[in-house]
Amino acid sequence: MILSILGWIVFGLIVGFIARALVPGKDNIGIIATIILGVLGSVVGGVLGSLLFSPHQLSYKSPVGWIGSIIVAIILLVVYNKVTGRKRARP
Repeated sequence: MILSILGWIVFGLIVGFIARALVPGKDNIGIIATIILGVLGSVVGGVLGSLLFSPHQLSYKSPVGWIGSIIVAIILLVVYNKVTGRKRARP
């Protein structure tokens, strides 16, 4: 149980960092917010990806879970930046 939770935290951290690296500009969020971003992206993206493409592989170990997690984490990060106004395009 503990190893599973730690696995999701590490996976969320990796996915959150990948999402932050792919979204242009500087993100002023800390490591906890990065983990939360990655875990939320993992849960939503992994579930949606597995339901759409491979229903028998609902796991963070599958490539579908990784891709879906990263895509949803990027979307969540962009929405977060728009809502909070943290990132603004320079004129």
